[in-house]
Amino acid sequence: MSSQAPLDHARVLEATLDIARGAGRLLMEHFGKLRPEQITSKSVERDLVTAADLACERWVVPRLRELFPQHAIESEEETVDPARGADELRWFLDPIDGTVNFVHQLPSFCISMGLYRGTSPELGVVHAPRLGETFWATLGGGAFLDGRQLHVSRTRELKDAILATGFPYERSQAANNNLENFGRFFHEIRGERRFGSAALDLCYVAAGRFDGYWELQLSPHDVAAGALLVREAGGVITDADGGENWLRGGHIVAAGPDLHEQIRARVRH
Repeated sequence: MSSQAPLDHARVLEATLDIARGAGRLLMEHFGKLRPEQITSKSVERDLVTAADLACERWVVPRLRELFPQHAIESEEETVDPARGADELRWFLDPIDGTVNFVHQLPSFCISMGLYRGTSPELGVVHAPRLGETFWATLGGGAFLDGRQLHVSRTRELKDAILATGFPYERSQAANNNLENFGRFFHEIRGERRFGSAALDLCYVAAGRFDGYWELQLSPHDVAAGALLVREAGGVITDADGGENWLRGGHIVAAGPDLHEQIRARVRH
């Protein structure tokens, strides 16, 4: 049993929504205005980081620290607090999920914030400022889009399904770059989509816009918030082997109960 006090989900959610929307306003101040020198690559050339990613993280992290000083933070760019025990409360933050979209002025990007107790999700908020949509979920409290409760798709057969996925930045060096999985579904389903934001893909599964989603070689900040949304909307989340190692295991499969195993069985990693 956790030694932590029960979480006040309503209070934390209100604060998180306020932070996420403030971060969204900051991102929109940068949108379409980045100079070439404000866009750099990480270890792989196509994996970008921008001045907007850094500014957003540096804006969000101090606010989380002020409001929740006992919580650890693990963010994509600069902030990774050391472990504080198996039942710690830890934020997983992605200041821009979909940075390549952001750089190219495509609207599919978001701020993703997920709060976990150990490996168990407690709260998730995903805010897409260019699209004007805010998704959120709390453990046992349901999943919502701007106040409207969400439910996963009821699609039961692959032939009727729209699935989403993505491809790793290190696709030339990866043992499995997901292209064979993409091809494996090609003739079986209604369509496949690649929007470039794992967090939004998961939110769209929760909203029933996508019937399912899988991806390989992901990080915790990519999936932490969206995975809870799928579960609270009645969906199933596992790793590619059908287990629970999806937060840090790198592979994830998300869908409604009728489709999940049909998708997972076809995914190789």
